[in-house]
Amino acid sequence: MTKRRLLHKVISQLGYIALLLVVFLPPLAEAARLNDIRVWHAPDHTRIVVDLDKSPIFKHFYLADPARFVLDLPGFGLGTRAPDQAKSGPYLKAIRIGQPNPQTARIVLDLKEQVKIKTLVLAPVPGFGHRLVLDVYPKKSGGSVAGKPAKPTQSKVPQTASVTKTRPKPLNKNDGVITIAIDAGHGGEDTGARGRRTNEKDVALQIAKRLHKKINAQKGMTSILTRKGDYFISLRDRTQIARDAGADLLISIHADGFKNGSASGSSVYALSLSGASSETARWLADKENSADLAGGVNISARDDTLAKVLLSLAMQSTQNESIPFAGSVLRELKKIGKVHNPAVEKAGFVVLKSPDIPSILVETAYITNRAEEKLLRSASHQEKLANAILIGTRKYLKGSSYHTSSRSNNS
Repeated sequence: MTKRRLLHKVISQLGYIALLLVVFLPPLAEAARLNDIRVWHAPDHTRIVVDLDKSPIFKHFYLADPARFVLDLPGFGLGTRAPDQAKSGPYLKAIRIGQPNPQTARIVLDLKEQVKIKTLVLAPVPGFGHRLVLDVYPKKSGGSVAGKPAKPTQSKVPQTASVTKTRPKPLNKNDGVITIAIDAGHGGEDTGARGRRTNEKDVALQIAKRLHKKINAQKGMTSILTRKGDYFISLRDRTQIARDAGADLLISIHADGFKNGSASGSSVYALSLSGASSETARWLADKENSADLAGGVNISARDDTLAKVLLSLAMQSTQNESIPFAGSVLRELKKIGKVHNPAVEKAGFVVLKSPDIPSILVETAYITNRAEEKLLRSASHQEKLANAILIGTRKYLKGSSYHTSSRSNNS
């Protein structure tokens, strides 16, 4: 056999072997990626959310001189840039990303001061993939302090979420002033319902701020906001903020969403102890209650203390006040536009479950309806909505037998 023939035969055999390898061997796994980093600022901490292709096993440690927090993600590559440093917030100088080696993604937080950092792994939920959450608290909040070297720690199991607690100073209930807690639904990582150009969390906050300003301009009335910016607060913390402020009423502001884009109109909800009053109400309650999952709080476990309170006479009395309160606001909303249901709806929204504060949830319009989304984006329509809620609240208070003194004495 000539050398040329021998070479040709060897090349042919190598080509055949290569073909077999391509056909029968599994493809090499594509490296997981760090896809995005988002930053949210609450009054008492900064939340950093890292989007990932898969659930991470990570290690983290603190370094000093200069103070920084380092988190390594073995098995991840980089698919994004570091966030805008202007968004770093009050506790961080900068947020940096890099790769100490080709198989590891690294996040570095350059610190302005001594802090405590809590980590949390979130499993996918509708609208979100795998996420790693870093909550940065100032040293005064307690716990371990950054800026001192520490041994790397491994984390694989999701940890319990931290709970944001913003506590307004209680007001003197002997001054005769009615205090109203205004709750802007969703916030931060939890966008709420989405229209073509608008997120529910944004219009809810805009309307809440307009209502807040109008109430504070009234004689004998004042209000507090459960959230003042774009950050996450758990559903149960919203009611606790209202209670700690000595609130007499709670109004939660939302913008509806539904799979059918033709759904339209405002709705007002009071708490149902026996379940939702319609299939739509039941679906909406499930959607709103799942906000805690989006923000990183597990609400699936039964709360025995709350269950007992819900069965108490105090809760029943509060519910009896919530229904006429909701009805008064609904009547005013009918004057400025279409309502989805002419009667007060009832559903098991968590934010309505305060045992001693009459509470209502206002779905101002359907953000998934193009025409209503346009209205919700309009400053003039937001003013109309805020004014209708204010007038409905004033009319309820004028005709109500509910007295702040009796509630306060029982608190």
